[in-house]
Amino acid sequence: MQPIRTLIVDDSVVARRVISDIFAAERDFEVVGTAPNGRLALTKIERLSPDLVTLDIDMPELDGIQTLAEIRSRFPDVRVIMVSNLTQRGASITVEALFLGASDYVTKATRTSSADEARKFLSDQLLPKARAILASPGVVTRTPRPPVESPVRRRTAPSPAEIVVIGSSTGGPNALTEVLSGLPAEFPAPIVIVQHLPANFTPFLARRLDAAGPLAVHEAATGDRLVPGQAWIAPGDRHLEVHATSAGFELRTTDGPLVNSCRPAADVLFNSAAAACGASTLAVVLTGMGQDGLAGCRAIRAAGGQVIAQDRETSVVWGMPGQVTGAGLADAVLPIEEVGAEIVRRAAVVRR
Repeated sequence: MQPIRTLIVDDSVVARRVISDIFAAERDFEVVGTAPNGRLALTKIERLSPDLVTLDIDMPELDGIQTLAEIRSRFPDVRVIMVSNLTQRGASITVEALFLGASDYVTKATRTSSADEARKFLSDQLLPKARAILASPGVVTRTPRPPVESPVRRRTAPSPAEIVVIGSSTGGPNALTEVLSGLPAEFPAPIVIVQHLPANFTPFLARRLDAAGPLAVHEAATGDRLVPGQAWIAPGDRHLEVHATSAGFELRTTDGPLVNSCRPAADVLFNSAAAACGASTLAVVLTGMGQDGLAGCRAIRAAGGQVIAQDRETSVVWGMPGQVTGAGLADAVLPIEEVGAEIVRRAAVVRR
């Protein structure tokens, strides 16, 4: 197998060296070049044909967003990982980059970190994300991928969905946009979402999704009452749970331990929905790394609820939905453009 050809784009000499060293130490990567700005990066992409570009946000001449737009227009098969600061501005721009077609992002360590800590912090994010993205459909990996079996448990007449819970990670912002845009303004159930993002990123995601579709989208807070036709997103670094109260379903955020190395975690949300809502729960598992959501889908199916998974071909990374599909927990495995209509169909008649 040939190594993954990688181009590092950053205006910082130190950052270019650190990221280059991270990839150079791995057999399955080859650093084919570096660039200090977006304009030079575009020239090198054309000449060097990398599989993967790591792209800093703040650069002279062409910044990260401008460069990303050019890459998506001129080199659509090249995968891009944004390199972001954990600042409000960095969060806003990174979320915008994810909507513009960046495959994923990594964050730099704080200024207080030592050089070794900063390198490990970046390496622990960058390598697994790069490998997962380059193994996904639509990317030339130079080795054939075996077909994946997609067993689906068939059932008759499941209960109509009274609550929809969604889990997503890598590639999630665009997938969520596609799904929520496909729902009518009068959608008859509330929607609760876990998207893996840091704390200061989720307010921007909620605003972006709110502006993109017919449903009102909020960043969730403890005490929020669920009402049909609206959506709530788990705040970054907080788990989100659904609880049944005398007044209806209510949300609670917690700072419990990481689950599947995540906080928020889809499993926490899904398990709470299974306990609170039982057979009236519909889980939707979208593109993302790892297996978050798998245990929660088991709980939802055990309670009589339903599960939809995104298919491999339209997932940026078929980790989360692939795990659910492979376990036989999905009632339907669909391309992303069909997920919204399937949600509507399964929530078309709500029990009273």
